[in-house]
Amino acid sequence: MKCRVLTWRVVTMSVAVVLALSLSSMAGPPLPKVVIGWTPPDITGVFKTATDFLEKGAADAKKAGIDVQVISRSPATHVAFADQVAIIEDYIQRKVSVIAISPIEVEVVIPAIKKANAAGIPVIIVNLLEPIKGVDVASYIGFDNTVAGMISAYSLLDYYGGPGVLGTGKKVDVKPGTYLDLKWWETLYKGVDPKTAAIKARVAIIEGVAGGFFSTARLNGFNKVVGPFPGVKVVGTLPADWNREKGRKAAEDFLTRNPKGSLEAIWAASNEMGLGAMLSAEAAKRTEIKVFTNDVTPESTERIAEGRLMAETWHGFPEWGWYGTKFAVMLALGQKADVPQLFDVRPRTVWKGNAREYYPNPKLEPINWTAIKAKFK
Repeated sequence: MKCRVLTWRVVTMSVAVVLALSLSSMAGPPLPKVVIGWTPPDITGVFKTATDFLEKGAADAKKAGIDVQVISRSPATHVAFADQVAIIEDYIQRKVSVIAISPIEVEVVIPAIKKANAAGIPVIIVNLLEPIKGVDVASYIGFDNTVAGMISAYSLLDYYGGPGVLGTGKKVDVKPGTYLDLKWWETLYKGVDPKTAAIKARVAIIEGVAGGFFSTARLNGFNKVVGPFPGVKVVGTLPADWNREKGRKAAEDFLTRNPKGSLEAIWAASNEMGLGAMLSAEAAKRTEIKVFTNDVTPESTERIAEGRLMAETWHGFPEWGWYGTKFAVMLALGQKADVPQLFDVRPRTVWKGNAREYYPNPKLEPINWTAIKAKFK
């Protein structure tokens, strides 16, 4: 009798082992740890927002059982080009799973990207949609910088007499959730004759790094739109290296050179410089100066809601981080074919009437981590 009981226990245990092994086989191989090496031009302001959402994406993946770590390092300044190259090379030496880069300047990082390619480490570029020649980039998350400059220009035309949502011109009703993107603005201005339009403004421009790719693209876009309007006069352009303090000083220079009655607006090509310009205008009590800018962060959204910034062009920093994490995990798990080569965040105008659609709770699609895990082999 004891022998039969023992035999039955052995058989039961054997069945349990077989079932466990079978279930383990069905579950697939264990997932590797995913390490994302992230290097933005700096870790403050707009790039802090992107970094925060990379971290949120990683936390979301961990809840689903995927171990994701984000390592963030940035250069000391926006002109410390060699620093960013050294950071990328360090990530290569550390054999991270994926490298995500927001380049200070495109040409500077090409040799480092080539080294990542040679090491077999996938690269994601954010803040850019224009493909970089001569390198293999798995995915670009961003926007066309020329388009972003054009949208900012349309916001300015709107405020100073053109049709739109901001100023004294013809008002257009927009439903909540409407994207005031380039297509929207171009359709609106299709019937506007620049030579006869009652649009008048004298504007100073604060650009980023003089001669740099991003600064030049945004300047070209802005000038392309305002150029045909004789009522819009650009009084000058100064660089401020994407820095708030330098943006403040550039604005002070413009205010000194252009007393009341000779300047109405400042367009700063980035959020940090725009916030600096806003502070300078307020300190000088130049209430006639309206500031327009690009990027959109939680801080600048508050200033828009308060009426201290007139309009800002959305550059999608939450999308950089959220989808950057998603695509990095997919690449690390061998799903490159499912990762989009180009992911356009669609720059658009943010103003007082729609600011709360963007922050504090930006709309992001949930990530189906279960489906991503199921595809891993």
